[in-house]
Amino acid sequence: MDNEGNVFFMEQFFQLIIDYIALWGYSAIIIGMALESACIPVPSEIIFGFAGYMVYLGQLDFTMSVIAGVVGGLIGSVIAYMVGFYGGQPFVDTYGKYILLSKHHVDLAQRWFDKYGLKAVFFSRLLPVVRTFISLPAGFAKVDFSKFVIYTLLGSTPWTIALIYAGQLLGENWQIVNTIGHNASVVVVVCLAGIALYYYYRKRQTQTDS
Repeated sequence: MDNEGNVFFMEQFFQLIIDYIALWGYSAIIIGMALESACIPVPSEIIFGFAGYMVYLGQLDFTMSVIAGVVGGLIGSVIAYMVGFYGGQPFVDTYGKYILLSKHHVDLAQRWFDKYGLKAVFFSRLLPVVRTFISLPAGFAKVDFSKFVIYTLLGSTPWTIALIYAGQLLGENWQIVNTIGHNASVVVVVCLAGIALYYYYRKRQTQTDS
């Protein structure tokens, strides 16, 4: 598939995600985030950005959207952890390609885990690529499951809140979350929040002036 074909496929894929969230709401958020956290290339920026836009429209509740995102992320992370725990790296290296699992990305997450250990499960949730695959090396290392769950929840919750809230504040401009957020780090999350606040206050100023 050439570059133009890849772009078309991704555009159609993103639109499919949006359509499912609009139709199924919280269930679609849970499923989408479970897939993303289980190392399937589903962009959380699209899921949370559009979910925030649905909150802006009054079609979804902010708190319930956050809960759905965190629950979905935890489900997917546990699945990836179990695959790493019981299958090990040889299993992932052999069969990962069938679910579009990039060996390069897994190796990147492994290096991050090797350097920081269990703490990487927490901090990597704010890093591009690594946040999607970090559960695998945690499973390879057979880290304590309860600690893995706690670190996953603590790391994913701020990320979930930040992107949904940014999508809510941006309103019809929610796609800025996807444009910037796929390279997200702590700095970018702060920038997203700043952009969202700018749009929010500019809109309020326009309403006040009118």
